[in-house]
Amino acid sequence: MAYYGLLKNNILYPEGRKKPGEAGWIADHLLALRRDLAEQIKATRKPNSLILGSWNIRHFDGGRPRLRESFHYIAEIIDHFDICAVQEVKDIESVERLVKLLGSNWDFFINDSSGSGRGNHERMAFLYNRNRVSFRNLIGELVFPHDLLPGGEQIGRTPFFAAFQAGWFKFTLCSSHIVYEEADGRPLREDEIGAIARLLKSRAKDTEEVHIFLGDMNIDKVTDRSFQILLEEGYIAPLFGATNLTGDKTYDQITFTGPQDEARLLRYGAFDWRTSVFKPSEEAAYEATAMSIRERPDTGKPYGNWAREYPKWCTHEMSDHLPVWIEIEVDYSDEYLQAISDAQLTV
Repeated sequence: MAYYGLLKNNILYPEGRKKPGEAGWIADHLLALRRDLAEQIKATRKPNSLILGSWNIRHFDGGRPRLRESFHYIAEIIDHFDICAVQEVKDIESVERLVKLLGSNWDFFINDSSGSGRGNHERMAFLYNRNRVSFRNLIGELVFPHDLLPGGEQIGRTPFFAAFQAGWFKFTLCSSHIVYEEADGRPLREDEIGAIARLLKSRAKDTEEVHIFLGDMNIDKVTDRSFQILLEEGYIAPLFGATNLTGDKTYDQITFTGPQDEARLLRYGAFDWRTSVFKPSEEAAYEATAMSIRERPDTGKPYGNWAREYPKWCTHEMSDHLPVWIEIEVDYSDEYLQAISDAQLTV
């Protein structure tokens, strides 16, 4: 369970519930988040299942510094997953701060910076609840032959993989943030998605283990070639719908390859946090806060039109992406025992 003890610190969080940053204000919004998350995820989850999430958290946290309360909201959402892949990590200390809010049962891994240029100095992270998921001591980054992509480029933001186990289910996650640019007159994302998908498919076949390819794939629509490649390679690819805040792009995906009988998908969805926190109706409440922090470090100037800027400002507090999640069955014990029992009928 996420840690709420800091909310009693009157220096960090003044008493009250009428204004952003006050202890009661944050507690009320956390309660609203918990109600929405329970309704969509927790209330109907199957016992002994795995909830796996993926979330591109905008410039986390290397742009305009987030408010202290935003970390609580992000932690609350991730705490409703058992494991979560996070893309667009900019600052390691911010991930450490987030994990402290998740509680002592959570742990994490972060890969190296992807460097400048198309890498945008980004990292990726896996955050996981040790009470639900165990790390299987395999972790790394995918590296490809130099002639695989146009111009001899590597994948812009190096895919990050790690092996885990939940219950009977052994799996490898590969997190990605696919570039959006074009090369040679066609989307480079098609090349990147295809290269990663084919390599993971080969590894899944060799190891007879489910590999999960997920993250911000920058896929505009599921009718695009970049999504169709996944289907052609035999991936299970749930349809999450739009995952950007304007509701017109299917950027974020969680897809599977490997033994079909082990990829037991139960449910899936995209969680819209805007019904609970940083709601459109709270624009005026946050105006004083926004005016005090301005737009730094971008311009240092006041917001010229707060009503227009508020939706964008909120993406710097939470994200410009919705988190996506799936529920997987991880307990096969009844079937295992039934197979043993059935075998005795021929003895």
